[in-house]
Amino acid sequence: MTELLDVRSRDARLDSIFNAALHEVTRRKDTPQVQACFYPYAGLSSTIRLRNGRVFARVSDVLIQSPPEVLHSLACILVAKLYRVKAPSEHEKVYHEYATSTPVLHATERTRRKRGYKIITSALGRTYNLEEAFSSLNKQYFGGELDRPVLSWSQGKTRRVLGHHDHVHGTITISRTLDSPKVPRFVTEYVLYHEMLHIKHPPKMVRGRTIYHSREFRSDERLYEQFDDALKYLERIASPVRRERRPRRSRS
Repeated sequence: MTELLDVRSRDARLDSIFNAALHEVTRRKDTPQVQACFYPYAGLSSTIRLRNGRVFARVSDVLIQSPPEVLHSLACILVAKLYRVKAPSEHEKVYHEYATSTPVLHATERTRRKRGYKIITSALGRTYNLEEAFSSLNKQYFGGELDRPVLSWSQGKTRRVLGHHDHVHGTITISRTLDSPKVPRFVTEYVLYHEMLHIKHPPKMVRGRTIYHSREFRSDERLYEQFDDALKYLERIASPVRRERRPRRSRS
């Protein structure tokens, strides 16, 4: 991959590609005017929107040296999302194979390290200390062999995502929902243990798909002493969130 360029201006090549995608996907003779550019996102994100009768598209500059057929496939996928239709499967295949190729994955990680950032608070919570918990779990379950990442409590309390391991920035973030005397220690430590397993079992590509929880991961997960009890407790935390997400029934 060549050095990434910080390009934000209109790109005539992309304009032409998105115009072709609009005609192909919508099958309309008259399509909106397009303004497209490469944009320095922190990763492989690309966006499209329709405003005031114009289509505005931004494509990650990680893809600036991509073959035309890849950019065309991505444009068709984005246009399909914009008009809420299904993208042709051949375009999804072309783009997915290119986006998950080793050079592109490496380029994406480099841009995330360079441009992305993590909001870090502290490992010391009001109730639990993540550094102490990490050291204890590392000794008990990993033979003390895991390198300690940056450990942090989240800024706010979250229920949908209780823990996250970011292999690019080398961080583990745990939701402040679990930093409470009302939450048993074994529950908080289970969530941390789960994220630590992502260090031992990093994601891998299998037939074009990224596998985050492999068979080996799931097997090690069950080694946690209070695995079943922790899952039952976390199920109670997640239940109110699922109820909130259920669509309300309209009354006749």
